[in-house]
Amino acid sequence: MRLLVVEDEEGLAVALKRGLEAAGYAVDVAHDGLVGLHMARQNPYQAIVLDIMLPGLNGYRVCARLRAEDIETPILMLTAKNGEYDEAEALDTGADDFLAKPFSYVVLEARLRALLRRGGARTRTVLRIGDLWIDPANRSSGRGDVRIRLTAKEFAVLECLARRAGEVVPKTDIVDQVWSADFEGDLNIVEVYVSALRRKVDTPFGRASIETVRGIGYRMTGHAA
Repeated sequence: MRLLVVEDEEGLAVALKRGLEAAGYAVDVAHDGLVGLHMARQNPYQAIVLDIMLPGLNGYRVCARLRAEDIETPILMLTAKNGEYDEAEALDTGADDFLAKPFSYVVLEARLRALLRRGGARTRTVLRIGDLWIDPANRSSGRGDVRIRLTAKEFAVLECLARRAGEVVPKTDIVDQVWSADFEGDLNIVEVYVSALRRKVDTPFGRASIETVRGIGYRMTGHAA
């Protein structure tokens, strides 16, 4: 899942990006409200972490503009300590949840998981391709009753393919979704993760669900080997 963090406090933004990426999310960061608004309009984020006090455009106005444009991406707004009026205004402008600073990172991640679960139809809580299932909100996957243990990045690549099951997904699309916008590495990194997924998701179960489309990318199906 790809997230947007809009936070002008550099240290906090870096810490959030590092922690969320370790949990398997792809994270883009904006330090300015206008930049954050532009990024939220241009990219299909699964959730946005939005501070209130931002240069350029404050969080309330960013949130209000997104909702006025029918952009329904779940928004977790960061409010001031004991700022009950901040919290009320956050909800009134269209935020889905709020968290007062200073906050526990563990709680923030739990709030995000809850937002993604409540997203319902927007996030298709459990993805199914044949007997393979992927639960994005709980970061779990398996075939039938057998749970499959994946690393955070493996899970993110699998989810990206599963959300577009039946389609050919170019490597560039996978990198855009799974790695952050500032990724400058080799696109062949995708091959490494797809190979790992095949060893865990397909081979032990006699499946060949991740097809290589030469010169383009990959397609996920429910096929047996």
